[in-house]
Amino acid sequence: MYEMLSSFAQTWGLGLFVLMFMVALAYALWPGNQDMFREAAHQPLNEKAPSDD
Repeated sequence: MYEMLSSFAQTWGLGLFVLMFMVALAYALWPGNQDMFREAAHQPLNEKAPSDD
């Protein structure tokens, strides 16, 4: 019973993580998200320092 459950978890767990990785990669590289990620990357540079107030 343990071997069967372990084999099932290893096989389908790997498949699940590969699928999740592919979805995350597609989301990150989707052309429509490019502007959002570019804005997020430059936001720390655009904020004022706390001592500027």
